[in-house]
Amino acid sequence: MIARSKQLIILFDVDGTLTKSRNKIEQNMVDTLKQLCKLHYVGIVGGSDYQKIKDQVGQDVFEMVDFVFTENGLHSFKNGEHFHTQSLNKFVGENHLQQFINFTLLQLSQIQLPIKRGTFIEYRNGMINISPIGRNCSQQERDDFEQYDHQHQIRKQLIEKLENEFKELNFKYSIGGQISFDVFPKGWDKTYCLQFLDEFEKVYFFGDKTFEGGNDHEIYIHERTIGQQVNNPQETIKYLNELFFKN
Repeated sequence: MIARSKQLIILFDVDGTLTKSRNKIEQNMVDTLKQLCKLHYVGIVGGSDYQKIKDQVGQDVFEMVDFVFTENGLHSFKNGEHFHTQSLNKFVGENHLQQFINFTLLQLSQIQLPIKRGTFIEYRNGMINISPIGRNCSQQERDDFEQYDHQHQIRKQLIEKLENEFKELNFKYSIGGQISFDVFPKGWDKTYCLQFLDEFEKVYFFGDKTFEGGNDHEIYIHERTIGQQVNNPQETIKYLNELFFKN
């Protein structure tokens, strides 16, 4: 294999970029990543935990990429080896966490939606994921809620209440995917992973939620990255072909 240059690394969001939201990766994307990895260093940065990313992208993920930054890099892996970890409960403290969770549950109980399912709050190592409809909904219910939320701004309104109630916690709120939003300390967005990439001269980033408030926004506009906004996995492949497979 041709030796790859440390001149650049290409990072990808998962949902809406490498896969359809919460769907498994398709074979054409697997093939594209494997070819790309022969030419350049490649990484994934996502909000989900390691097992969920492997379930979505594949158990053989390190045949496609060199780095996997789960929970925005709070758990970081290189060539399958775990090399960094940080946790929310140590950083914030259990008392503050419980106050936040209890208040959020109260607010969720007062939101009226066409349907609700289960798992409204999911605690992860480095963030809290909040879903007004509940993460146990079906794909059709996800699609329906996304349209409903676009019209009624359910997630945005809940975020505004939490921001006003917990200003002292200095949390960041980031809408991602179809049904939920993430909550984490400021600076723990996807730019967190950039501290581990100083060896590379250029960092390309591909993501779909690059708008302000989206969970790709901070890394997309960061001075260390060359951002590429995409709307779906097909666009990702299109831009990769234009940028890196010209020959």
